[in-house]
Order: sequence, then C-alpha cells, then structure tokens
Amino acid sequence: MNAFFNSPDAMIMLTGSLVGIAATLLGTFLILRGSAMLSDAISHSMVFGIIIVWMITGQTSGPIQILGAVLTGLLTVSLTQLLTQTKRVKTDAAIGLVFPVLFSIGVLLINLYARDVHIDAHTVLLGEIGFVWLDAYEIGGVLVPEAVVWMGLMTLINLGFVTLFYKELKLATFDVALAKALGFAPAILTYGLMALLSGTAVAAFDAVGAILFIAFVIVPPSAAYLLTDRLWIMLVAGSAISIASAISGYGFALLFNVSIGGMMALMSGVFFLGCFAFGPRYGLIAQTLRAQARHSENASRTLAVHLFNHEGQTNADEENVAAALREHLHWTPAKAQRTLVKSLDDGLITRSGRRLALTPKGRATAREILEPWAQKEPAP
Repeated sequence: MNAFFNSPDAMIMLTGSLVGIAATLLGTFLILRGSAMLSDAISHSMVFGIIIVWMITGQTSGPIQILGAVLTGLLTVSLTQLLTQTKRVKTDAAIGLVFPVLFSIGVLLINLYARDVHIDAHTVLLGEIGFVWLDAYEIGGVLVPEAVVWMGLMTLINLGFVTLFYKELKLATFDVALAKALGFAPAILTYGLMALLSGTAVAAFDAVGAILFIAFVIVPPSAAYLLTDRLWIMLVAGSAISIASAISGYGFALLFNVSIGGMMALMSGVFFLGCFAFGPRYGLIAQTLRAQARHSENASRTLAVHLFNHEGQTNADEENVAAALREHLHWTPAKAQRTLVKSLDDGLITRSGRRLALTPKGRATAREILEPWAQKEPAP
C-alpha cells in the first residue's frame, strides 16, 4: 500500500482518473440536457468564489473553498436562469454574459488584494497534475496525496448522488414536464447537479486545472454518447474513456516531454474521434455504410418497379434489359452492374440472356411500392 501511494506515477494517473470519473458522472447529464457549457462557466466563475472566500477566511484550500465554489456555481446558474427567463436572451447568450463578469471580477480582486498569495488565474486554469504527490495527508500511517483524498471524496459523493437519484435524474433529463407532474422537482435536481459540479471543479483545479476538468466534463460523455443509447452504459463507458485518457495521456506526456494535463485532454479528444469514426451506430463509418446500404436497397426497388411497369408490354424485350437501365434510369454502368448483382442475390429478379424478369418476390416488392393500398389488410 505504501509503495503504491509513494509512487508519483501511480498518484498522477490515479488523480487524473478520479477527476475523469467525477467529471463524467455529472457531465453525462449536462451533455444530454444540452447545457455542457455551464461547466465552462462555473469553472471560470469559481475564481470569484475562491478569492471572496480567501478575503473572508484567509484559507486557500479545504472544505471552506469547496463551499465557496458551490455557492458561486449556484450563483452562476441562478443568474443565467434569471436572464433566460426574461425571454430576451437565450441560454448560451446568458452564460456568455454571466461568467465573464464573475471571472473578471475574481481576477481583478486577485490582482488588487492577493498578489502575494498562492492564488492566480494561471493556477486555476491550468493546474499542475505532475506535482500532486508532493502535498499529502497521513491516513492510517500512509501518506495519501491531498488531491487523491479530495477527488476520491468528490467521486464518491457524485457516484452516490447519481445512484441515489438515478431515476429522478433520468426523468428530469429527458422529460422535464413529466418530472414536474410526478413531483420530482427537476429544478432542485439541477441545482444539486450544479452544486456538485462546482465542488468537483474546485477540488480538481489545484491538481489538474479548470481546462482539463472541462475537457473531462464534456469529451468522455460525448464520446460515450456515440456508442450507446442506454444511460447507464453511457455513464460506464464515459468513465472508462476518462480512465483510459488519464493513463494514456500520462504515458504520452512522458514520451514526448509535454504537459501532462494537456496530453490527458488531448487523449480524451483522440478517443472521441475514435468513437466518432468507429461508433457502432452513430459513428461516421457506420452511418456511411448504412447510407450506402439504403442507396443500394432503393436502387434494387427502383429496378423492380421499372421491370414491373414494362412487364407484359410489347417493348419488354427492349426495356427489361441491362442496357436500358443506363439509358432510362440514368445509371452509370458500375451502378447498374452492382444493382443487378444485388437484385439477383436477393432473389428479386432472374436473368435469361439479355432479358431481365421479376421473381414473385420482386413482383411483390414492386406492388408494395406502386399499390400500397392493395396490400392485404390484417384479419379482424
């Protein structure tokens, strides 16, 4: 146990993983609600809460700072909703109005009253995950990094919140009106979500900075969203992507001698691109293959209709041949050949020399398109 917690490499990867899991658990619901940029607003505006708490208490870390960040996050959300409720600005514009004001006030107060204190905008935004192992608490005779303690605590709290209110959060996310009708108080759930987001942000900022935190709130859930339609699978997949991003990001940061936090954020983007390209349902390749399959299916159906229209006519020998497809349907030779091969394989047509003819299956397909009203109605 001592060897594990005394390993800087293990502590850096553990901290990044905990930040990723804690952020993903909350970010999943923000992504589904279409309000992911609230995480950016809260992460920046918490500078205001941090400096206010320091001016009142003199503390730059600990539970009191988390409380200050929570209150600032709730203030940000409340001001945003107040502006939105006026119907004069949209939500994104309201966010853009609120958080720059709070952030700029916070930075101004830091420059005026906290020049000699270890609080600065650079630290809040970028952090330094490479030094998390230097500051530690002694727990049971084992030195555990402060960042691991606080992020572990926030991860457990977030997990408990999501587990305890899973059904309520799910309903409030997908159907706010029904949630209100059933008395689930979606507004309270939203404020609870934002409070935890704020607390997680301030617990993470000293170790990883707001930028990596925002990346973990948005990117892994977005990647998981491309993989599944099930909420619980999205939560698990997003957490797994966060862990993989933290571990691989640290490895590549050492390999290329670059910023650890930046590389972790970059790797989350790499995993997102992988899901975007190779996702089983919403991935670019899967959608392209489905589109090609639809085009191929439509071409086969078009061929069936063409043959059906000329079936039994005097010009059938001229129309129901491969050469006529290129002339009358304006198909390229390659498309005509592909469609013929597929239709033959699917049992829609038969070929005798140059002549093409519909099978009973192909004739039924054509009638389904041309005479949908003639389809047999189900028996009463």
